[in-house]
Amino acid sequence: MALTDEEFLEQAWRLVLQREPDEAGRDEGLERLRSGRISRASYLAELVADAPFARVRALDDAFAYARLHARSRPRDLRAPGFADERAIEIPWVLTRYDGERRVLDVGTVFAERAYVAGLRELGAELTTVDLADGADVVADVRDLPFEDGAFDLAFCVSTLEHVGRDNSTYAVDAPREEAGDEAALRELRRVASRVLVTVPTGVRDDQGWQLQREPLEWIELFERAGFSVYEDELYVRTGDGWQSGSLHEAAQATYGEHGAGAVLLAELRPATVGEKLRLAVRDVRHRDVVRRSTLVP
Repeated sequence: MALTDEEFLEQAWRLVLQREPDEAGRDEGLERLRSGRISRASYLAELVADAPFARVRALDDAFAYARLHARSRPRDLRAPGFADERAIEIPWVLTRYDGERRVLDVGTVFAERAYVAGLRELGAELTTVDLADGADVVADVRDLPFEDGAFDLAFCVSTLEHVGRDNSTYAVDAPREEAGDEAALRELRRVASRVLVTVPTGVRDDQGWQLQREPLEWIELFERAGFSVYEDELYVRTGDGWQSGSLHEAAQATYGEHGAGAVLLAELRPATVGEKLRLAVRDVRHRDVVRRSTLVP
């Protein structure tokens, strides 16, 4: 049976933009289709040529890269400059999954579909937590309702910078707390054996709804919360796109209209005596393996 114009439009948006059409887009598109001012093929071509699809494509490319390079811990990733930081964050964290069974994701409700799909493809026992309805567990990351050591791995992608800040833009209400990000880190250390975290970084910038810290300030915060930084990498947005950057480059980045100018990606492990010893042994055995971007020369 032939699709109606409305059915066609809705399927086109789901396929190309991976979301439902907004009211204005639906009304405008239906008017043009029904009046014959545009054909269905031309309507599809317009969707593909528009900026929102370019972002979807960048995210899909990132997801495909993560699937291809699963568990390989790649560095020096690339993404187009028009894309936001998710095009780097998604493949970086997903390729550092190492077969853990019990996995926690923090801040899932507003996450990108490609990222959530990637999490579910890991084959782990995934638990999602968020202040917003829609997660498996509705809770504040500063006070998680889980036992000590409940998870083998926790993901915290582009979430930490919002903890304790003004979350009204996400239609959730939570107590304001200047050190909310540190409180969240301490809870993640309590419940997880390993944490993969991504945050915007650069010139210190308190925007009310999120706090961007300088790279070394983030590292200091991770360590103060009881973690050792097992691995980290800095990425900066340049005229040639997103690419791995130096500590100096990332420290000068600013948050702009299109998102972060730099991001810090890190794998954190509890700073126990045993973990510190294992890390020291690894550093001796693999002196030529790049592990940290935030070490001061």
